[in-house]
Amino acid sequence: MSTPRLVVLSTLAAVGLVSSVAAAQQSQSDPRYKVHDMSRPQPPVVDPGTPSSQAKAGTAPADAVVLFDGTNLSKWRAGNGDAAWKVVDGVIEVAAGTGSLITRESFGDCQFHIEWMVPTSLEPDGQKGCNSGVFFMEMYEVQILHSNGNETYPDGMAGSLYGQYPPLVNACRPQGEWNTYDIIFTAPRFNDNGSVKTPAYCTVLFNGVVVQNHVEFFGRTAHMRPAAYSKHPDRLPISIQDHGDKLRFRNIWVRPLGQ
Repeated sequence: MSTPRLVVLSTLAAVGLVSSVAAAQQSQSDPRYKVHDMSRPQPPVVDPGTPSSQAKAGTAPADAVVLFDGTNLSKWRAGNGDAAWKVVDGVIEVAAGTGSLITRESFGDCQFHIEWMVPTSLEPDGQKGCNSGVFFMEMYEVQILHSNGNETYPDGMAGSLYGQYPPLVNACRPQGEWNTYDIIFTAPRFNDNGSVKTPAYCTVLFNGVVVQNHVEFFGRTAHMRPAAYSKHPDRLPISIQDHGDKLRFRNIWVRPLGQ
């Protein structure tokens, strides 16, 4: 009696595998080339850079736009002028009350890397004393917060899409240690009438751990109210929030994706 069931399960598994392979092929399909076509152009070779350690920042991939290499804030501005945050010993420190850092260049779909630390001199208390965030297009926030032993609402902890999605797990390092975000951001697309054609999406690796897996933004990040979309350009700056806390940052780079 068990043989037919095994055959059915095996068949279903095979169908699932074929479907997965077909989906993967479809996602990178190009009608000009056959499967395993040796005439298809090889992807460009890119030096991936060196990894960071707690003691030393790494380097960016060769094709990245380096936003901070430890020397200056020339790639950044404030809302109404030059960036006023401090650069000390190759690290950016928030100058509280001077406004967020905003990239001079605009971006849409991208891969973004940033390393951040909450110094031991600060006193985390929920959302206070340890707070910042990365805002894609100055609208869609991945929260930065000390979440190792510091409890707050889950959709506002480190690795959350603020006010929308808690992280899958809490991967935050102890206070005084460097944390790393590697984020894949897909910008929203809008129809001519302003309606949403496709929403924004975000994948977040927090210290190498996936905490957001291609999650949909409900709309622009908002505090204590539902998120909503409004039509905006395809490319806008990335900003790092001044929440009044003297967090530190290093090794910031971005790779634009697609056209």
